[in-house]
Amino acid sequence: MADVALTWLGHGGFRLDSSEGRRIYLDPWLDNPKCPQSEKQPERIDVLALTHGHSDHVGNAVDLGKQHSPKVVAIFELANWLESQGVPNAGDLGMNKGGTIDVDGVKFTMTQAVHSGGLAGDDGITYLGEPCGFVIELEDGLKIYFSGDTAVFGDMQLIGRIYAPDVAVLSIGDHFTMGPREAAIALELLGVKRCVPGHYATFPLLTGTPDELRRLATGVEIIAPEPGEAVNL
Repeated sequence: MADVALTWLGHGGFRLDSSEGRRIYLDPWLDNPKCPQSEKQPERIDVLALTHGHSDHVGNAVDLGKQHSPKVVAIFELANWLESQGVPNAGDLGMNKGGTIDVDGVKFTMTQAVHSGGLAGDDGITYLGEPCGFVIELEDGLKIYFSGDTAVFGDMQLIGRIYAPDVAVLSIGDHFTMGPREAAIALELLGVKRCVPGHYATFPLLTGTPDELRRLATGVEIIAPEPGEAVNL
């Protein structure tokens, strides 16, 4: 069976390549200062998944959506806003928390996240729906929980109980999201033994580190790729 590759694109962005060749981009802010030049022009995108409407997560989604016409997985309001910005058929799969959709054999379940989600602009803040996370079940049955930007919350235990993810991709930078202290508790609640951290080291404000998470989350394998590096899950 082919490997499942997860590539960190810097900040909260990831590319997920499934064992069946599906290429999924999550929160592609490819202009972030940690994204390697080699990752700024994707060759193809099969699925574009967005956790919320902040500019550092919507990122380049409009331009990438127009260029590649991927299937879009996002909360209802954000999905329809993307279509209004010219992304073809972006609203077709608009969904909400608790729902599951199957996109060409890959299942996306939308989960809770404790954060905010408006897009700031010259005319104020545009409401783009609530923030969310995803449990993604790939064609081979591997399940990956992407927390998106969030605080730790008690119902992460339900995510572990209902969906039993194999790997958790957690924000750890602090200030805007969980730091390592909270992420360690999130791993306890989820019952996950493998974790890929994200949303850290972009700016000095984001002080959380994988080493600190390793110190706190004993018994969990913390897999911390460099920006542009792929790891096999």
